[in-house]
Amino acid sequence: MSSDRKPKFRSAEWFGRTDRDGFVYRSWVKNRGVPHDQFDGRPVIGICNTFSELAPCNSHFRTLAEHVKHGVLEAGGFPLEFPVMSLGESLLRPTAMLFRNLASMDVEESIRANPIDGVVLLFGCDKTTPALLMGAASCDLPAIGVSGGPMLSGKFRGQDIGSGTGVWQMSEDVRAGKMPLEDFFEAESCMHRSHGHCMTMGTASTMASMVEALGMGLPGNAAIPAVDARRNVLARMAGRRIVEQVREDQRVSKVLTRAAFENAIMALAAIGGSTNAVIHLLAIAGRVGVPLELEDFDRLGSRLPCLVNLQPSGKYLMEDFYYAGGLPVVLRELAEAGVLREDALTVNGRTIGDNVARAECYNREVIFPYAKPFKPAAGIAVLKGNLAPDGAVIKPSAATPALLKHRGRAVVFEDIDDFHARVDDENLDIDETCVMVLKNCGPKGYPGMAETGNMPLPPKVLRKGITDMVRVSDARMSGTAYGTVVLHSAPEAAAGGPLAFVRNGDTIELDVEQRRLHLEVSEAELAQRKSEWKGPPQHLGRGYYKLYVDHVTQANRGADFDFLVGRSGAAVPRDNH
Repeated sequence: MSSDRKPKFRSAEWFGRTDRDGFVYRSWVKNRGVPHDQFDGRPVIGICNTFSELAPCNSHFRTLAEHVKHGVLEAGGFPLEFPVMSLGESLLRPTAMLFRNLASMDVEESIRANPIDGVVLLFGCDKTTPALLMGAASCDLPAIGVSGGPMLSGKFRGQDIGSGTGVWQMSEDVRAGKMPLEDFFEAESCMHRSHGHCMTMGTASTMASMVEALGMGLPGNAAIPAVDARRNVLARMAGRRIVEQVREDQRVSKVLTRAAFENAIMALAAIGGSTNAVIHLLAIAGRVGVPLELEDFDRLGSRLPCLVNLQPSGKYLMEDFYYAGGLPVVLRELAEAGVLREDALTVNGRTIGDNVARAECYNREVIFPYAKPFKPAAGIAVLKGNLAPDGAVIKPSAATPALLKHRGRAVVFEDIDDFHARVDDENLDIDETCVMVLKNCGPKGYPGMAETGNMPLPPKVLRKGITDMVRVSDARMSGTAYGTVVLHSAPEAAAGGPLAFVRNGDTIELDVEQRRLHLEVSEAELAQRKSEWKGPPQHLGRGYYKLYVDHVTQANRGADFDFLVGRSGAAVPRDNH
């Protein structure tokens, strides 16, 4: 037998056949009660679900997926949900970032190998968002993203406390002897009191905002609280819209254009977003084939103002951001300032300019106007110098202004174990004028580039009332963290970057205004130190760890696998039929 009709959608290569294989494909799916007319040529919509009880931010995704299914069915599509690896930053060791690329491969191959015409991506916790976008971008089918939404604001003894940010603040108070341990424990259940991801402008909220700014999610995606019924409505509308996207052949590459990434970079600055977004946007752009460089973040975003007064850069939380009007207000401010690429297409079929034209702000204490911003020139700055030839980043909006130009004596920690072993030592030779340096925590060195860059300060410094010091590393930091922290130094120490050769007592100069990160050591001395360098011990030489260390790119290239860069499409490499 052979197929007697030309497929309209990709899924028809499976379900539209009249031969033996068509029988097999349809029959096995029918075992859960699917009627035959479900295979009548309607588009098959994959629902890519990162639900997991090991990823607390995504624990409500079963409900969210049901709303997506309703929307797909209402629009005449055929929804099929499938699971992929879920990355929960709060529990996964050694770091969820180690597995971002693995999860993206899971997404990519699940889409490519199955009868899917379009896909709805359900993501929440930090690394699930870039992982799903990377995998979908590689396949370049119609796709739409639905974030799980932030938790309700934390409440502790009459005060708002924010995910992560409150932890860092209170843990420092405990270490300084200012907060009893029993109070610290009590705050745990007060901070996280509903479904959803971090309600600060951490990486999860930042990446949900990036989804909306890129045009890959419907307006409102960034900020609707997870337990607000309007989040379920957004999921349902996404289910309806993906069916239309398939019929219009609106592929990922039609949305993820250069203009879309420029909008995301500018939105990142305006919201005071996480430095982690730099690495993720670079990786996503690499998968879809859009040229994007680390320098673009400085050129396009560093001089833009921060408009959003949210922790960790400010006071409020994501729930307040939503009630104030959310990301559409921020994007409209950028549009009225003449910087937004308003003609960029979004997944709802309209331009981003059209989407935000009628956005209104309802609380100017939360979202400031462009002309009178919360913080001026507060976008992520890219630093260069002999300590970071390929770049490093800093988030000025979360830093202490007086430390943005600083010279200090280096206090060096060779790796995270060395740091933990010595930071609380009262004999550690350090004061607030020093520069804390952490090595071997980059993509290859940790491996996985953990969020260790915002090193806790030594207790002897904290007891003086000091809350910030200059810190330099090849690591990342949580988007919920704050401080004068230089991150993503590239090349990393484990790859033989200059950071590897810093020694105790060296002088380091930081000048954010001049974009300078300089180690005051002669080139001859650095060359001598490099000749003596042996490198850190190797990690596990098998399995995924080996694959990761052998193929991960540096932070300035998105820390993706070198063999995954570039859009590869949805064609199955070999069909056995």
